Amino acid sequence: MKRYWKLGALALSGWAMNAQATNGMNMEAWGAKSGGMGGAAFAYDNGNSAVMNNPATLGLRPAGQGDLGFGLTLLMPDVRSSHPVAGGQDSDGTAYWMPTLSYIRRKNDLSFGVAMLAQGGMGTEYGSGSPLFAFGTASDNVTVVPMSGDEIRSEVGFGRLMFPLAWNASDRLTLAGQVDLAWASMDLRMDVDGQTLAGMMGQGLVSGALTGFLPATINYARFDFSDDSAVTGQAKSYGWGFKLGAHWKVNEQLSLGAAYHAKTRMGDMKTDDATLSVNGGPMNGTLKVLDFQWPETYGLGLAWDGGGAWSWAADVKRIRWSDAMADFRMRFVDSASGLDINVTMPQNWEDQTVLALGVQYKLTPGVALRAGVNHASNPVPNATLNPLFPAIVETHYTLGVGWRLDAARSLAASVAYAPEVSETNAQGITSSHSQATLRVNYNQRF
Repeated sequence: MKRYWKLGALALSGWAMNAQATNGMNMEAWGAKSGGMGGAAFAYDNGNSAVMNNPATLGLRPAGQGDLGFGLTLLMPDVRSSHPVAGGQDSDGTAYWMPTLSYIRRKNDLSFGVAMLAQGGMGTEYGSGSPLFAFGTASDNVTVVPMSGDEIRSEVGFGRLMFPLAWNASDRLTLAGQVDLAWASMDLRMDVDGQTLAGMMGQGLVSGALTGFLPATINYARFDFSDDSAVTGQAKSYGWGFKLGAHWKVNEQLSLGAAYHAKTRMGDMKTDDATLSVNGGPMNGTLKVLDFQWPETYGLGLAWDGGGAWSWAADVKRIRWSDAMADFRMRFVDSASGLDINVTMPQNWEDQTVLALGVQYKLTPGVALRAGVNHASNPVPNATLNPLFPAIVETHYTLGVGWRLDAARSLAASVAYAPEVSETNAQGITSSHSQATLRVNYNQRF
């Protein structure tokens, strides 16, 4: 029975993972063409979306050509948490929009430009009075206490402004480098019960001068910062990253590609308008999310085009979650007293190997049909799996279509579906997650 009362406390340990939930937090594909082909994109021309795939493929367009691109992605997760005693509840966070805007031009042997992309924009919404987060256990490990009853939600946004440069070193080899300016934001409205907080303090995961002034018996604590915006989050950070890429045309049919995405170098997310409530008594102050980064990713790809109606592509990549998602840490400083509290929550995510396979069939010279599959293992251990956002989906099935409207304009669309995956954590809470993703891209050539 005690596991039921602890359910509300579990929110804190996993809230930070809800930026994306495809290959972990990473999208399984970028751009509608790649999106229709299972996310495979390292070794063929996939348009301006190469800035998020392999920037070396930007050099595959004809010399003198410029491309203005507009894109929109709609991510639609279906998340449900359930417990044998507390029952089940669906997250109301079911639709997240991510726009893109880009302009890339090739001049002689150089391809360059700029692209802006909303990489993330996802979270969970359990509202006020949720039965899943209604009760907890006090720090005496005995007394069952009500939690705040206030809104439970979390949201993360991540975006990039990218500046690629690709060089056609020869007729067969293209090399590329890219600098990304990045920004991130978070909202959090979350309860944690006294038993959990006291247990973390006993493990040395909670420290700081403020801990000495906490009540002798802690019923619950609440971390609350949110700007209630659909576009930004209350806590913000800025930084940068870079990408490297290569593309080699082995012969007229076979091409190989390689890409490296560096781990970002972001500052701490910060808000001066956060509230920490202990047993309902609020303290206002500054909160920092410390060293939240997007992980290092690298991979290889191949593409085969025999000159007929059919073409194929395959990528394999590695996402280094173990480095970026080992721990989640935050620091709150009370503005009245200047006292601080530091919280470390182990996450221990595992690295992922992602396999993407895609095929394209040209129905007519102006119409292409696409299909693919994307598979990666679940990176989240059950020990740190949290009902607020289980990033546990493993396989995506994709379909897409491309239209050449005329010599200058083209349109592409794709849909991806990830079947439901369910996992149960150590507290007996089962998290279920499935999702669909729609992508549309418009390209104007000059």
